[in-house]
Amino acid sequence: MTNELVPTGEATAILPTPGSATKPITVIGTETIRSTFDDLCLQQAVNSRLAPGVTDLVLNPDAHCGYGAPVGCVMTSPTHIYPGPVGVDIKCSMSLLQLDLPADQITDRPTRRSLIDAVCERTPTGAGRGQRHVNKSRYVGEGLGRQLLIEGASKDVCQQLGIPFDWTRHCEDSFHVGHDETAVALALRLDKHLHEENFSKRFSDKMQQLGSYGGGNHFGECEVVDVCDNDRARRVANRFGLKNGRVAFLSHCGSRGIGHDLASGQFRTLQRHFEKWNIPLPGNDRQLVYAPLGTAEADAYIDDMALGANFATVNHLLINALVLEAFQEVIPGVQGKLVYFISHNIARKEIVGDCVAKNDARDPSGRSKKRSTMEWVHRKGATRAFPAGHHALNGTMYETTGHPILLPGNPQAGSSVMVADEGAAATCYSVNHGAGRALGRKRAFRELDQSTVDRSFDDADIMTNCRTYPRDEAPAAYKNFDEVLRSVKSAGLATEVARLKARFVIKDGDKADD
Repeated sequence: MTNELVPTGEATAILPTPGSATKPITVIGTETIRSTFDDLCLQQAVNSRLAPGVTDLVLNPDAHCGYGAPVGCVMTSPTHIYPGPVGVDIKCSMSLLQLDLPADQITDRPTRRSLIDAVCERTPTGAGRGQRHVNKSRYVGEGLGRQLLIEGASKDVCQQLGIPFDWTRHCEDSFHVGHDETAVALALRLDKHLHEENFSKRFSDKMQQLGSYGGGNHFGECEVVDVCDNDRARRVANRFGLKNGRVAFLSHCGSRGIGHDLASGQFRTLQRHFEKWNIPLPGNDRQLVYAPLGTAEADAYIDDMALGANFATVNHLLINALVLEAFQEVIPGVQGKLVYFISHNIARKEIVGDCVAKNDARDPSGRSKKRSTMEWVHRKGATRAFPAGHHALNGTMYETTGHPILLPGNPQAGSSVMVADEGAAATCYSVNHGAGRALGRKRAFRELDQSTVDRSFDDADIMTNCRTYPRDEAPAAYKNFDEVLRSVKSAGLATEVARLKARFVIKDGDKADD
């Protein structure tokens, strides 16, 4: 049966689930954006919505097919945990470092080339690369590696790595705990892994990837901040610590090899259980395995996810510390502060109170009710978006504004810093994590011309560390970013605070991690 979108507004629609009385899938996107959702993406969304225990599913403007669940979706459940709607790059995230450096200080190309070299001497790129491939990184041995997996960005971990501990105040989560909400559960789970020969043998190499970007769609990008010209944007930008006309640095990466190993191990283990017990797979898709909460299988997944997430957190913070150090080497006296660190591949336990369950919860009169329950919110290629006044921000510096949302577009169109509006309640307080792919990697390699891609960067005066820019990561491989942002704004989910304009890019051409 064909999956047909039913428009409900300029940038909203629903996707009914055929033959089911469940609440339809919420879809965010203008007509132009909705046309980018292919049949496989929509079928994955339906499969995920109809999976056991799922109470809500949202498709964001950047949605495209992924592993089991689409990349660019939000899925909630009070009863089950799903590895697919988190993915193999646990806690892939964005972070933004604001420098006090005026934009005109990096106008000339020799300065930018020196900065590129200084960053690359500290933060390696490439799927298999780590500290041993650069000469100015931080060494991470097995002892510190074990500590940071268990504690996340604790004060002691930050001190050992030269990370300003104050930066942890600007993190969506600076640490994660285990299934019983303790770090002890993580220590026990990690010890179990370290008694496994294959895991133990690779552990040291995986820890030495701390402070590295990896490959594919991961990047570091030097930006110039352009705060939007209105009172609200200026007020919010001031709260976020954004400085108009100054240099900033945007980073995209995740949990590297350790996260991939933990996630892949979970997929294999759960798939074996499904085969052994002959459990039906949602949509007959092996990537949509799951575990009921409270079971040993669910506990193991939550613990492994937390271990990977703690690595990703410290990885980002260390990269930002190394980037600041690189700028200070080239331009002495530069100072910088973390604006925010926010994830887009994670499952978090949240109170879901404003997602209307029209067909799941009705009073005797037939009117729909609003849920107010604790659920696991799976965000796969989706970003948390809590607006001003959200209960989770009480007591934080963001309670009167909402927290920063970091949305990468592409180097030539720019990236965006946004802040959530009240309308984000309709999407379980989530927005897209970027532009989203328009061309698959193989198709991009077939259809895009290398010389045209490279010339477009020269024409825009955007420098890179790449001999040739990877075609599968070219701007043309992604959706129109302005149309994606228009979808978010028109749907009432978030408002733009600043646009980030790229001056150089740190990138690698290896296969993507997430």
